[in-house]
Amino acid sequence: MTGSLGIMLVTAGILTDGKRVLVCQRRAGDRFGLKWEFPGGKVEAGETPAACLRRELAEELGIDADIGPEVHRSDYQYPNGVTVRLLFFRVFRYRGAPENREFERFAWARPDELPGFDFLEADREVVSRLARGEVF
Repeated sequence: MTGSLGIMLVTAGILTDGKRVLVCQRRAGDRFGLKWEFPGGKVEAGETPAACLRRELAEELGIDADIGPEVHRSDYQYPNGVTVRLLFFRVFRYRGAPENREFERFAWARPDELPGFDFLEADREVVSRLARGEVF
């Protein structure tokens, strides 16, 4: 969904398994191929951000998630002029085991390992916060 200011609203989930966070790698042929990101996607018309993330996690990972609080928000303008507003939510509980339905691969990583992944530019601020223990 694009807001009145031309900002694309995007959600992302921070799923945890003990002390690890789930990160996903885009497919090689996709836009920004092989970059790492958190699972989620674009908010559709008439959809709340939490409902969007719940839908995206079902589509991408095959899980039924309980969406927790928003823990980070950032705006990022890509070189092509598109601005995205990323809303990151904690996902404390979900049903089902995550399975890779849409990515090159996914991995469980400790927050301090995240800076070693080649993340999308728009995710790097939350990656730094996770690595410092501010969001986890």
